[in-house]
Amino acid sequence: MLSPPAPMQYEYLSKVLERNWHNFVIQFVANDLPRLVVVLVIAFTLQRIIAIFVNRLRRRADKQVGNSQRAAQLRTVAAIVRATSYGLIGFIVLLHILSLFNINLTPLLASAGVVGVGIGLGAQSIFKDMINGIFILVEDQYNVGEVVTIAGLKGTVEDLTLRLTRLRDGDGTLYVIPNSQIASVANFSRDYSVASLPVSVDASANPDRVMALLRKVAAEVRHDSAFKQVIIADPDILGVDKINGREVIYPVNLRVRANQRDPVLRELRRRIILAFEKEGIPLGVSSNMLIMQQKADPTAPPAAPTIGA
Repeated sequence: MLSPPAPMQYEYLSKVLERNWHNFVIQFVANDLPRLVVVLVIAFTLQRIIAIFVNRLRRRADKQVGNSQRAAQLRTVAAIVRATSYGLIGFIVLLHILSLFNINLTPLLASAGVVGVGIGLGAQSIFKDMINGIFILVEDQYNVGEVVTIAGLKGTVEDLTLRLTRLRDGDGTLYVIPNSQIASVANFSRDYSVASLPVSVDASANPDRVMALLRKVAAEVRHDSAFKQVIIADPDILGVDKINGREVIYPVNLRVRANQRDPVLRELRRRIILAFEKEGIPLGVSSNMLIMQQKADPTAPPAAPTIGA
C-alpha cells in the first residue's frame, strides 16, 4: 500500500494537531484549570502564613536590643523555616502540575522514595540534632556566653548551631555536644546568680558577733562603687548552718547579676579575712584535719647555745 505524498501528510498532521490543540485547550480550561487555580491558591495561602510567622520572628529579633547573639539565632531560625517551607510547598505544587499534564509520577516518586530511605537511614541522628537545635533556639534555653550544665557537662557556651553545642569548662577543655543528646539544661546565667560563700569560723567565737561582722562586711561590699551595679539585692546572712567539731559554718548569700559571682566572692573573701584578723576572730579548722603538736622530751639534753662571731 502506497502512502500519500509528503505534502499531503504534513497537511493532514497539521489539521489533526490544530483540531487536537483546540480540544486540549477546551478540556484543560473546563477540567484542569480549576484544579490548578485551587492548588495555586492553597500554595499562596500557605506561603502567606509562613511569611507572617517568619516576619514575627524577625521583629522579635529586632527587639533583642543588647543581645545580638539571640537576635542572630532568631534570624537563623526564620531563614531556615522560610527556605524549608518554600521548598516543600514548591515540590508539592510541582507534583500537582505534572499530574495535571498526565505525566507519570511513579518513577519520580519511586526514585525519591529510595533516596529518602537512604538519607533517612544515614542521617537520622543529624535530623534529630537539627530538630532539637531548633527547639533550643526558639525556646531560648541558653545562649552563647552563658554558663550551663548539659549532658552532664558544665561550662560556658562558646558556639551554638542547629546541630551541636560547643562547651568550654573551667580548665579550658572544649566539649562538642550533639543537640540530640541534650535532654535537660541547667542554666546558671539566666536573670541572676547567687554568690554563696560558706565562712568557716572556730567554735570559740561568739555567733552573734560573727554574724554582725559578716553582715557589716557584706554590706560594705554591697555599697562599694565597684560592685554597686553588680549586686542587685541586700546580703543575706543565714546564721549557723553547720557544726563540724570545732568548725562552725556561716553562709553568706548575695544576689548578683548573671555571670558576676566570681569577682564578688573574691572581694568578699579578702575583706572577711582582713576583718576577722582585725577583730581577733579565729577562722575554723576542718574536723578532717589532725593537728599534732610535738611535745619536748624532758630527758633530752638542752641544746648547746650558739656563740655569734
